[in-house]
Amino acid sequence: MTNAIPCGVDDNRHLALSPAHPSLPKTARLPINHCNLPALILGSLIFQRYPVPLLLDGVAELHTRLFALLDKLDDPERRTQQFMDYMTVYFRLQTLQDSGSPGRRYLRGRADYLRMVRGWAFDPDCREGAVLKGWVESRFGLLTLYHRGSLRDRSSETYLRYLEARSKGLYSTNSLEAQLDLLYTYCQYELRRQLPNRPHLSLYRGFNKLGDEEVLAQNGRWRIVLLNNLSSFTSSWERADEFGDHLLRAQVPLAKIFFYNRMLPGMLKGEDEYVVIGGVYEVERLS
Repeated sequence: MTNAIPCGVDDNRHLALSPAHPSLPKTARLPINHCNLPALILGSLIFQRYPVPLLLDGVAELHTRLFALLDKLDDPERRTQQFMDYMTVYFRLQTLQDSGSPGRRYLRGRADYLRMVRGWAFDPDCREGAVLKGWVESRFGLLTLYHRGSLRDRSSETYLRYLEARSKGLYSTNSLEAQLDLLYTYCQYELRRQLPNRPHLSLYRGFNKLGDEEVLAQNGRWRIVLLNNLSSFTSSWERADEFGDHLLRAQVPLAKIFFYNRMLPGMLKGEDEYVVIGGVYEVERLS
């Protein structure tokens, strides 16, 4: 199996210009983050149309040795193996006692980046999904809008259950958020290696209904929507059609792809899923 990205994903179509330019609502963002751009910008429609790289504070600088090793490898599969070996050694994933874990009885230390990826694949609303959405809040400043229900009401039981799941998912783990930092940074490195000079991928998402709070503007088949801070897309419209009665297509900036299953073969179901950082997007309704 190869983890190369299909060449035909991006149809190189320009984004349609819409008359309305809604900004990212205050209720969907934090005033600070750990990224080179504030949430108001990286979560905006303008960023979708004119993306630039998103850099997490200090991650590339801390792991310069890894990326120097990757630069020497032309085979994507060898780069993937090098990345996973580095993660295992750097975060002591197979010798948790070296990182301060009391030992094998303390199973929370095993909640690593691979378990987060697998958990998301089975259910984005599981505990692992809460951890990933919480990581996006911290690093990019985009608030979670949905997890087992709407989180608009910060005093609701649904929101409290989300916070509980997120906290339990992080409790006593081994630098889990730092592992996710490096997972995203490696994903961006690999996308730049495989798709140089390509700013977007054309991706699809199936849905049954878009709520009024999600649609910020519309014009014919075009919608400007507010996506949850982390959502699944696919490069296959046939696959997306299995998840809802209607189909959306979005030009997703490469900078907003958190990870994709071909990057870590066997980690996600199927071979065409992309996990995308949210915000305001212009999308085309296909059906």
